[in-house]
Amino acid sequence: MLVDSHCHLDRVDLAPYDGDFPRLIAATQDAGVSHMLCVSIDLESYPAMLSLVEPYAEVSISVGVHPNDYDRREPTVEELVELAKHPKNVAIGETGLDYFRADGDLDWQRARFRTHIRAAREAAKPLIIHTRDAREDTIEILQQENAREVGGVMHCFTETWEMAQAAMAMDFYISFSGIVTFKNADALRDVAVQVPDDRLLIETDSPYLAPVPHRGKPNEPRYVGHVAETVAALRGVTVDSLVQQSYDNFYRLFRNANR
Repeated sequence: MLVDSHCHLDRVDLAPYDGDFPRLIAATQDAGVSHMLCVSIDLESYPAMLSLVEPYAEVSISVGVHPNDYDRREPTVEELVELAKHPKNVAIGETGLDYFRADGDLDWQRARFRTHIRAAREAAKPLIIHTRDAREDTIEILQQENAREVGGVMHCFTETWEMAQAAMAMDFYISFSGIVTFKNADALRDVAVQVPDDRLLIETDSPYLAPVPHRGKPNEPRYVGHVAETVAALRGVTVDSLVQQSYDNFYRLFRNANR
């Protein structure tokens, strides 16, 4: 019943599986993960990503261009909407703002973000939002572009409770990654306690941000259980109930995903 609500399967290290992608999928299933959302970060690698995961009913996809990639081809609203028609597609993104890894004039980031929100509204698909050091602008643009119409998820959340509240007011979910298991993540753990049951998701963001006890190693979707265990302990609930709640929330948000 575990769901990894955000991963990049086309970037996961296959060395432990002798380069065999089906073995990775089998290991993930053996770990109790029933579904994964493989998230796009650029249009150049999108066709290969789609080809890799298309045979697997337990994998859904998104389409979008990450805010960190300055030199990527800019998508149009029309192109994103067309790509989002694929039956495996459940979302637009990941998109958003990242001021941590960029400097100078960032109008291009904000324009790209607006393009994705407009595409999501036209396609009637939820948004997958990446935000770092851009709290005010992220919320402001979501409000200006009426993202409430489609909602979405603030993925790999590392921001404040105030930002989480502002996002949830626009019908967004809050997703926690392996960062919530890190020793220096006390502020984030406080947020994980406060998020309402019906607004919580868990993810790995594989191959990045492996949770304790795998921190510093390549991440995989099968490690999402460690995130579930940590969040359940913080909230004072059983792991089974946390897993069920996050499962229900995932399918409420991503309505087109296979069960």
